[in-house]
Amino acid sequence: MTHPKSRVIGSRLASRRSVLIGGIAGASALALLGPAPLTARSRESSALDRHAGRTIKTRDGTEIFYKDWGKGPTIVFSHGWPLNADAWDDQMFFMASHGFRCIAYDRRGHGRSGQPWDGNDYDTFASDLADLIETLRLEQVTLVGHSAGGGDIARYVGRFGTNRIANVVLVSAIPPLMLKTAANPGGVPIEVFDNIRKAVATDRAQFYRDLGDGPFYGANRSGSKVSQGIRDAFWLSCMQVGLRASYEGIKAFSETDFTTDLQRFDVPTLIVHGEDDQNVPIANSALLSSKMIRKASLKIYPGAPHGLTLTHKDQFNSDLLGFMKDVS
Repeated sequence: MTHPKSRVIGSRLASRRSVLIGGIAGASALALLGPAPLTARSRESSALDRHAGRTIKTRDGTEIFYKDWGKGPTIVFSHGWPLNADAWDDQMFFMASHGFRCIAYDRRGHGRSGQPWDGNDYDTFASDLADLIETLRLEQVTLVGHSAGGGDIARYVGRFGTNRIANVVLVSAIPPLMLKTAANPGGVPIEVFDNIRKAVATDRAQFYRDLGDGPFYGANRSGSKVSQGIRDAFWLSCMQVGLRASYEGIKAFSETDFTTDLQRFDVPTLIVHGEDDQNVPIANSALLSSKMIRKASLKIYPGAPHGLTLTHKDQFNSDLLGFMKDVS
């Protein structure tokens, strides 16, 4: 004899089995019909979803990490050697808080981006920047580059022009040419860069430590107030760059001539440089670039070191905001 409760339980189980079987059948039928056609809106959403992970893929397949903060007119930040996008956090936070969309990316081989064996040269760096701008559909962009990142921007303008670019800011930047040559007698001798290569290949961890504790932030100058935390963060970022990219980056930033690229600049350009920059001496960089670039304005920070975006961040942030308001 079947207990009444058993009949009820059996009935419920049968009902659940029917629902499950019906659901599987329905799903199978939908699968046979194939995916729903993409509307214009769904295609756009799909394209944006691909970048939800905050990476884009360049034309040679390298993944480039980027961070995207705020809303408003767009500023794209390019970092120096051998750092990553985090070097711009203070400017990103400040400018995004004042109504701008701020994007900073890790150069290939650095930080969270891919580390391919090849492509550690300025033609490729500029191509990567172009892919970022194109993929994110950016228009009327302000490009801001520090140190070697200023080379990315110069070569981008030289190769791709300024159709999508509204303004440029070069900070402690390497153009037009760092290396001493017959045509550039005020440059830095090749032996200096050979020694950097040797130090990076031998013990890059100690080299980065010495760079951050020494000339980069002017910590080797009397009266320096740069904190230990800033120097530690610098070392940590440096250690995230691949050895190949770091080593080849030395040749790239020291031997690339951006003279022709600078001659293609035709948008308002702010040049900021520290008077006491020990890494990229002002006499052979900003003072020359400011004469080569049309529509250039030069701001010299007395006593400021190479890493002035942190040591003089309040002054630089104010100048950057003022420049953006003036050109808008």
